[in-house]
Amino acid sequence: MSQETSEHRAATAPDPHIRETEVDGIRTVLAAAPGPVTAGLFFRVGVADETLATSGITHLVEHLALHRHGVSDLHYNGATAATYTLFHVTGTPAEVTTYLNGVCAALRDLPVERLETEREILRTEAAGRSAGPNHQLPLWRYGAQGYGLSSYSELGTWHLTAEAVRDWARTRFTRDNAVLWITADTVPEGLDLALPAGVPQPLPAPTSALPVTPAYITGDSGGVVLDGIVRRSTAASLFTEVLSRALFTDLRQKGGYSYTADAGYSPRDNGFATITAFADALPKKHGAVVGGFVDALARLRSGSIEQSELDSARAKFLKQYDAPDVGASRLPSYALNLLTGHRNLTPDEHLAEIAAVTLDDLREVARELHSTALLQVPGRGADWAGFTEAPQWSSWTRTSAGSRHSSLEDDSVLLTVSPEAVSLTTASGTVVVRYDACAALLVHPDGGRHLTGLDGFQIRVEPTLHKGLTPDRLAVIDAGVPPSAVIHMPPRDPERIPRPQRQGDRPGGRPRSKGARLARTVLIWLSGITTTIWGLIATVAMFMELEEPNPDAVTIILIWLLIVPPLVLLIALRRGRGKRDG
Repeated sequence: MSQETSEHRAATAPDPHIRETEVDGIRTVLAAAPGPVTAGLFFRVGVADETLATSGITHLVEHLALHRHGVSDLHYNGATAATYTLFHVTGTPAEVTTYLNGVCAALRDLPVERLETEREILRTEAAGRSAGPNHQLPLWRYGAQGYGLSSYSELGTWHLTAEAVRDWARTRFTRDNAVLWITADTVPEGLDLALPAGVPQPLPAPTSALPVTPAYITGDSGGVVLDGIVRRSTAASLFTEVLSRALFTDLRQKGGYSYTADAGYSPRDNGFATITAFADALPKKHGAVVGGFVDALARLRSGSIEQSELDSARAKFLKQYDAPDVGASRLPSYALNLLTGHRNLTPDEHLAEIAAVTLDDLREVARELHSTALLQVPGRGADWAGFTEAPQWSSWTRTSAGSRHSSLEDDSVLLTVSPEAVSLTTASGTVVVRYDACAALLVHPDGGRHLTGLDGFQIRVEPTLHKGLTPDRLAVIDAGVPPSAVIHMPPRDPERIPRPQRQGDRPGGRPRSKGARLARTVLIWLSGITTTIWGLIATVAMFMELEEPNPDAVTIILIWLLIVPPLVLLIALRRGRGKRDG
């Protein structure tokens, strides 16, 4: 059982409140704080290190490592983020020791007998997790890889083997790829954090699915969302606070359009950070919120920032140094910087940077944010504000000849299966997924094939929806996609296998032509109008007959019987349409 390495006891950290040391080969940082001890064990591996086909593998390791702790009064948890995994705990020194020892023991020997159970737990967790307002932005910015994977479901939970999960833990959850932080003066007694040696993992390289920025997408998020990539700096952090206050003032206090209007700053890698802003709104206020949101950003970009706005943001940042346990509060970010290789500033350096930020610095950040921005607006475009719509169709459309399969739902849709790609052509544009750039292929036993390209475009190949998709044509797809991207799915519920939304009178018959559908629609409207008019005539005639001294009941019945033919026709047409369209 190892303890704090003696030769590292006196290591000096940039922050005088923080002490650096080493435990069982794991870099460790310490800073005292009153109350219970809190500790966190960071590993430099996260969602952005996975592929779409293996997504969820890091989360599976995290769950398996925590399984043996079971039900406890101890406050502990794990978290899997884009670039790191964290195990954290709060309790007495003995409780912290027991928890960390248990995590490392589990990582050395994962309880893979729990794999099937944990798969189900992760899928249940995902089903109950509500997507945030910016859920769609990563996939549009980065595609179905790297930092874009946070927008996707964890497909790896359907097929990853015990050996694959073990290998991921063995190569990523190592002592050389970890940093431990503890809110204490000394390392608790009894720690046994022995982990295999490994290689420090570099941060994932960012990808791009946006040919032009600033760009926009439409989506029903209940408001407006924007994110942008800026250089990582103290000025960018201060600007985010200024932006947050500007949105709150303009959209909530002055306009009354939003309840929540806020902005946040999050480091993406060692060089860049993501600024995300959001403002909610009721549907009737969507236009006003979009306009106010764009105007607030334009004001800051044009240089209309008051000195008082900068001073207020600066004062908020300076308050963090008033806390008596400032070193402990900085431990998580300090440890994360140490893990990724980003420089940690001393308190004096940070204070100097805060004091040196000028209005010009904020304006520069505002321009940088706008130049890289991706804006999500509810149900309307943003071309008027200088934003370009994000690509809705593939830019790469050159494919070799292949088999052509017309849609059973829409005469204008054509699916093409070639030796190098699958393409879907519609009246508006074409989507192509190349096999050599396929992030994931879902293979369903009933013949369904769902392809997702690295650029985020998707094509659903369903034999039930296209003509001539025989097993030999599906085999072309299966042979073209790399095995590492293939995911064999369990059988689907028959009710979940898609069926054509319109089809002929005979099973498997041709879809009705556009002319036939138009004639049917016109007939429905004429039958409805006839039924309504005759109903009014019959009602008036009935009352006139009833006013006679001796009303004739037979006449009244005959009058109402004349409404039956158009009414029966209308009902029949509507029922027939329901079967085809629903």
